Amino acid sequence: MDLGIKGKTAIVCASSRGLGRACAQALAEAGVNLVINGLNAERLAQVAEEIATATGVTVTPVACDVSTAEGQAKLLAACPAPDILVNNNGGPPLKDFRELDNDAMVDGINMNMLTPINLVQQVLDGMVERGFGRIINITSMTVKMPVAGLDLSSGARAGLTAFLAGISRTVADKNVTINNILPGYFATDRLDGVLNAGMARTGNDKETVAKELAAKVPANRFGDPKEFGNTCAFLASQYGGYITGQNILLDGGLNPSAF
Repeated sequence: MDLGIKGKTAIVCASSRGLGRACAQALAEAGVNLVINGLNAERLAQVAEEIATATGVTVTPVACDVSTAEGQAKLLAACPAPDILVNNNGGPPLKDFRELDNDAMVDGINMNMLTPINLVQQVLDGMVERGFGRIINITSMTVKMPVAGLDLSSGARAGLTAFLAGISRTVADKNVTINNILPGYFATDRLDGVLNAGMARTGNDKETVAKELAAKVPANRFGDPKEFGNTCAFLASQYGGYITGQNILLDGGLNPSAF
């Protein structure tokens, strides 16, 4: 399928690995030129070369912390007028809420709520003026299905969801959309943290914990990052213009809600 976005430009945050990289790869395969981001400059440069070699698009690596004003400025200097923005960032580690001090809570809110809002503020009007824009926020299934220990991540991402829900309706008539993708359990480095916590809690080995966790998912498996990336690319495409303000749950059926 021709997604109709060949030649457009995208900023994909936290895209040196995991779901962010999967989104970058899928967009590149659709012909989108990229600015990718991560903290590890060496790994980021390698990823940029791999994606560019495989797809033929221009890939610009920007090593920075997207949670800082300086990092955001670097991204926007590399791509001042993105057609597509994929907001993504690491989340706070699994931790009992009683152990969170005020600084940890402020950091978590900054990472998973304020940072994407700051980037949206800086790119939205340009998208409106050009008559095309796609903003996709990678959040979490815990926005709809909270998990004890991920309370800070869930709360910050839920705040982002509510904040942007109304804003998305104000630009929908300008062919600018804002949507969220809510991943469940995907086979990424982030899942290792969940498995390690399960090992510590149960005393079982990693393979056993993984099998037990996958068995809770109706699909009876963990998600493939490629599935996530292709969903992102579709939302960014010419066919995604009538989808806005939505939370797309990719969890293999784990959330039992009908709505």
